[in-house]
Amino acid sequence: MKQFFGMSQSGNLAEAVRGLHAPQFIMLLSNEKQFEMHVEALEQRYPGVPSIGCIGMSYQTGVVENGVGVIAFSDGVSAAADVLEQVSSMPVKYIHRLERDMQAVGGSGEDTVCIDFCAGNDACVLTTINTVLCRQGISLVGGTGDQGKVSANGRIYQDAVAYALIRNRNGRVKTYKENIYHQLGNYRFIASNTDRANYILGSLNGKPAKQVYQSILHVTDEEILTRTFQNPFGKINGDDTCIISIKEVNGNALACFRQVNDSDVLILLELGDYQAITKNTIQQICHDFPKRSAIFSVNCLFRYKLFSERGYMQAYLREMAALGSHAGFVGYGEHYNNRFVNQSMTCVVFE
Repeated sequence: MKQFFGMSQSGNLAEAVRGLHAPQFIMLLSNEKQFEMHVEALEQRYPGVPSIGCIGMSYQTGVVENGVGVIAFSDGVSAAADVLEQVSSMPVKYIHRLERDMQAVGGSGEDTVCIDFCAGNDACVLTTINTVLCRQGISLVGGTGDQGKVSANGRIYQDAVAYALIRNRNGRVKTYKENIYHQLGNYRFIASNTDRANYILGSLNGKPAKQVYQSILHVTDEEILTRTFQNPFGKINGDDTCIISIKEVNGNALACFRQVNDSDVLILLELGDYQAITKNTIQQICHDFPKRSAIFSVNCLFRYKLFSERGYMQAYLREMAALGSHAGFVGYGEHYNNRFVNQSMTCVVFE
């Protein structure tokens, strides 16, 4: 298979798709003002080609912050795309669409992956989608777009998740998740007084969550919002840790970017040697795939901000580009199989 990446910093779609011929699947990453126009124009240029899109930044060797990016697969790919609607209340109502597309694309966990762009309620959406994907052992990589809008096959949807099933007819696929954080100290917390709908973390071990965070890290209310880059929370999930970013202070509580439930066990995390961790990820991919056709990744907005502030973002993209054809988008939350995580990188590698 082949991966195409085209972009325009000014939002010129014709410029972004220059050189794109006979795509078998397309992803559109656009800006808020031009999203609707880009979705319509893309469908007119490539009618009937399965596509998904959202509002967000894209990247290859540089980042497109407010223009348009197009990522497309061709030459040996089978794909199908659609949406599950009403994700805030009843995404399972539309699960037959995913089941239908699974049958049409065929494949297995060895050669097929699901990529999704979500408009919200991610944890519930991923649980729903996974009930179908797990039957064939198919992995998922994706993320949350901006402004609560997604597109699929030339149509725009709100309160929905756009998904695509992509089968690599020339080799294997495999997904990866990169975590650049590790546990800080031996802190262990039981969450309580949570508001699941608004992602509010009220108390930790019976004390106000804000007070607990501040007493450990000695930060002011204002500093909490930037300190989450270095010290997010983590939720233990088997042998894995799901990162939970802090969004804002809410009285004596903390609003997060990921749902926290009463009785969840949380730990405090600290930033590790992210450059060394990136190199380890690249080495693992090279070990697993001596020959690579494409890598599609989703990087968290907070990772993008952290790497940019520390002057590492361009170096990071250059290191990933050494793997071959690498492209992706900046999400407001990352998806890995049935897990919704923050401050992470998830990717799929095509042989």
